[in-house]
Amino acid sequence: MRKMVHTSLVECCGYGNCIALENDTTRVVLGHHCGGRILEYSLKGRNILFQDRATDGWMYSPGKKIEPGAGRCDIGPEKTIPPHPALWLGTWTAAAMENGRARLTSVMDKATGVRLIRDFQLDANSSHLSFKQTIRNISKHPITWCHWSRTFGVSGGICVIPLEGSSRFPHSYIMYERGPLINYEPNDRNIRIRDGFLEILGPPRQPKLGMDSHAGWLGYVMKNDLLFLKRFPVYPDRVYGEIAGLTISIYYPKEDFCELEPIGPMERIAPGQSASFTEDWWLLPFKFPTRGEQINLKKLTQIAGIP
Repeated sequence: MRKMVHTSLVECCGYGNCIALENDTTRVVLGHHCGGRILEYSLKGRNILFQDRATDGWMYSPGKKIEPGAGRCDIGPEKTIPPHPALWLGTWTAAAMENGRARLTSVMDKATGVRLIRDFQLDANSSHLSFKQTIRNISKHPITWCHWSRTFGVSGGICVIPLEGSSRFPHSYIMYERGPLINYEPNDRNIRIRDGFLEILGPPRQPKLGMDSHAGWLGYVMKNDLLFLKRFPVYPDRVYGEIAGLTISIYYPKEDFCELEPIGPMERIAPGQSASFTEDWWLLPFKFPTRGEQINLKKLTQIAGIP
């Protein structure tokens, strides 16, 4: 019998009428009430997205500060884009489609001149989730923004980033210090380079880090014995708009989450035109190392299907 993805409307995180996409092993729940988010991404009942239960059911209103969790996404660059709460926190529309697909659509945002469209498709036979964000220019002049993923994974995991390409940074990463300072020669006991990989073993001294790897993937190994794999395109010959030209940022505070942030190149979009960026996600069984052990990086890349 041909396998199918089951689609339904469910309640999740205090919100009704969320779209659930489910196959035999994997469940994806999409919420449109407070930004267009992935509220759940789980394999055999193990959800890997952090959600602050104190914010369940929160809705945006002007002047009200809300920090949404779970599978967030945004556009950037972070330091130059104007505030856009209608995109980040506002109410979107949601539509379920056939073959395991769904779409979340934002309002038209005057601050940035865009409407955002997020398309999702869950594979019928695996945990593979395709997530495409489209930036559509609804203004009367060209705009220049980029994709900026901001996914909250549950805390306590190990982040693994392959170091490919010639890095501009002496230690292959930078650390954002307090205030406007960026440290391009950081030294942290929870960060190391081993066999061509940058490993973030736990919360570093300062939480925000940046990388310029060209490999196009990252992994996050969690204590629930799952590997969260993200794959995404990288364009070495294009301009990246973050201050240090980052392709990835990691935000790992000492609280409850690790934020995994692929960043897209700058897109110059003419009026009425669009630009898209696609991330591919997987959840794969992978044993979390016990005390005294370390991740078998060769095995991880094999399981992740990386050549």
